[in-house]
This record gives sequence, C-alpha cells and structure tokens, in this order.
Amino acid sequence: MPRISQDTSHQTVLTTFEVTPGTCQDLLDLLNDAYHQVISKQPGFIAAGLHVNDAQTRIANYSQWRAREDFQAMLRSDEMRTRNRQINELCKGFEPVMYDVVAVF
Repeated sequence: MPRISQDTSHQTVLTTFEVTPGTCQDLLDLLNDAYHQVISKQPGFIAAGLHVNDAQTRIANYSQWRAREDFQAMLRSDEMRTRNRQINELCKGFEPVMYDVVAVF
C-alpha cells in the first residue's frame, strides 16, 4: 500500500464535495466507478482514498499523482469531463486543490 511521504515529488490533490445525505451514496457510487474504470488507469496515478463525514454531507478525496500534469491531463480527458458534469449534478460543487506534503506523522 502506498505511504504518505514528504520525501517525494508527487502531487497531492485534496478534493471536497458538499452533498446531502440523500445524494451522498449516489456520488460515492459515481466516484468509485470513475476510479475503477478511468482514473486509476491514467498515467501518473499513484493512489487515492475516499472519505465521508458522519452526517453524510461531505465527501473528501485524497489522491496522489506522479506530477501535476498527469492530474490535469486526467481532468481534461473527454471521459472525465463527461463524468465531472454528472458528479457536479449530485453536489453543491467540488474543488480539487493541489498540495505539497510538508510533514508526515
């Protein structure tokens, strides 16, 4: 299993989705399918995790990529542009933000 490390040039992406308890599972199903069918097969993909809060009003996605350009290429693919439109219909918005790992505990 991949480990979080600050000694890497990998690109870390945190994405949050604001959902309702009624749409949470539907969005998780879409995200799971996207990872199994498309995202995990893209060049530069390393690993990802999906997280849900207790109230089922937030989904957080942690992913790591070999490089920023790999993540951006995945987002620009025709398949993901179509999937992201579907995902956007189930949440109040989502925003992927790129980070550098600066400390690990």
